[in-house]
Amino acid sequence: MRYWWVNHKQTARQEIGGGYMWSPKREASGARSQFYENMRIAEPGDIVLSFSGALIGHAGQILDFASPALKPDGFGTTGENWSSDGWLLPVAWKPLPSPVRPKDRIADLGPLLPTKYSPIHPVTGNGNQKAYLAEIDRRVVELLLDSDTSVIEMNLDGGIADAPLARLDDLVEEKLVEQPALDTTTKQQLVLARYGQGVFRARVSEIETRCRLTGIENPRLLVASHIKPWRVCATAAERLDGANGLLLAPHVDRLFDRGFISFEASGRVIVSRRLASLDLDRLGLRDACARNCGVFTERQEAYLSFHRTNVLLP
Repeated sequence: MRYWWVNHKQTARQEIGGGYMWSPKREASGARSQFYENMRIAEPGDIVLSFSGALIGHAGQILDFASPALKPDGFGTTGENWSSDGWLLPVAWKPLPSPVRPKDRIADLGPLLPTKYSPIHPVTGNGNQKAYLAEIDRRVVELLLDSDTSVIEMNLDGGIADAPLARLDDLVEEKLVEQPALDTTTKQQLVLARYGQGVFRARVSEIETRCRLTGIENPRLLVASHIKPWRVCATAAERLDGANGLLLAPHVDRLFDRGFISFEASGRVIVSRRLASLDLDRLGLRDACARNCGVFTERQEAYLSFHRTNVLLP
């Protein structure tokens, strides 16, 4: 288990209310940010402290790995210079009985903070510029929360990891339906494509005839899965492009959709280190993942490249 600290003064209300954290993938200049890359490092079960308005008022437990997601509409004009291309981490937030002011304990807290990529200044206690998600030592959490293990070891039940992503998908769908430039038929097909149905499925079926890993050919047992996620497609054409899809058995679709597996253009299967070897065995896919699953087309590879970079868990 890891422990994290998030500085989200501008977006705390939206993120806590929505059950997530969101960051751009890079700084506005295009530069790499460790604070943003930490979004891909955080894992389900990790604990995160919410720092906003000079106070830590909430603690959360991360529910799932980060997924690519466009900047939430709820941010409004906040972060206008941020790229809309980002990462979303589902979090089950819990308000603290009494908010904590780190500045009040900075003398003891400062020496425990990371020497690099600290979320706050170790002497003043002010939030560090550009800091977002920072990894911290468990001792920081214990100090600030007075060793309240009921918060540190939250083990929150009932958290729904898919809920924030589903809400974002709903918002994307609403915006599509409202677009006057799209005719009614196109809007209907774009909504159906979200669920792997309609024209999208038919177009995928023209390219793919079976599950790449299991070999199942019965269409009733296969899911039409987007390679580049529906929610982050840039155009209607991408959402309906048959080359942006695969026919997969449900359990393979789940692994692919959540970034536990991906594919090279050559047909080599890539298994994320985040997928436990035992789970791969229990799913009966070890041999299938060790075999070449067949070469992909050039058009498919364009989408697979996005999947390997943005969806496959590092």
